[in-house]
Amino acid sequence: MRRVWLPCGTTWYLNDGLSEMRTAESYLKPEVIRNVARLDLRAKFIVEGFLSGLHASPFHGFSVEFSEHRRYSQGDDPRDIDWLVYAKSDRYYVKKYQAETNITGYLLMDLSESMAYTYRQDLTKFEYSICLAAALAYLMVHQQDPVGLVTFDETIQASLPARSRRTQLANILAILANAKPAGRTEIAKNLRQVAAMVRQKSLFMLFSDLLTDPDSVVETIRMLRFAGHDLIVFHVLDEAEADFPFDGLCQFRDPESGEELTVDAPGMKADYLDAIRQLRDRYKVACQSAGADFVELDTSMQFDRALVEYLSQRKARF
Repeated sequence: MRRVWLPCGTTWYLNDGLSEMRTAESYLKPEVIRNVARLDLRAKFIVEGFLSGLHASPFHGFSVEFSEHRRYSQGDDPRDIDWLVYAKSDRYYVKKYQAETNITGYLLMDLSESMAYTYRQDLTKFEYSICLAAALAYLMVHQQDPVGLVTFDETIQASLPARSRRTQLANILAILANAKPAGRTEIAKNLRQVAAMVRQKSLFMLFSDLLTDPDSVVETIRMLRFAGHDLIVFHVLDEAEADFPFDGLCQFRDPESGEELTVDAPGMKADYLDAIRQLRDRYKVACQSAGADFVELDTSMQFDRALVEYLSQRKARF
């Protein structure tokens, strides 16, 4: 019998009336998250699915439960060991001061019309990106980390200063849920404007397909790092943009310029994939040389890869 899953709150019911909770790990899959209507539940399910796998990873100490602790190291005062945490984890952790713990983050969301594209995946690039951004906001707020949000196309459309209170999550999710990709984008210009707005050294998390002039973006990445900000660039492509699964004679249309092009797909596949690889390598090398993180994603990937990168940044800071 074919089973159909329907979202009803936090429990998933079978169409034959029987019910069971899907494993938390399943919520890392884009095709499952697509069936969850509310963005707050999407964020919660992604984070819970991710944290369920942390117990076997080197990031275990950075889960929400241990957000204000760090591993005990030689020279620490044994009196600072948190024995309740030791009882749960069988590892020694010491309590951290609030100043050590907080990392201020800004989610930077590209609203260009190209982000609305999908070929055969359940989520567009934009929907995939806002799921990731919502999950990171959920994780940061529950770690008591201040987090803010900026959405932009050619200009900044919405801006929330970084806050750590629980109401901040609802504010961020409300903006993300109502944001619509449309028109062109100016990534470099808006990143420079955000940097001018944010006085405190922060972690910027950019979500974009980066389908723009790479030179200006690369220059701005270097500028942000020189100013002392940390940066994670989540390069989100549609699965079809990453793999080019097309066949026969195909007509392609640029959603932002309206320009159309008819091509023989098999004949241009190798050249296209080479161009995409060169674009990604350009950004990757630039980020690495500047000390920023570059994360290649496509809409078929599970969401945990992005969350690991966030925890990697957090671990490196402390």
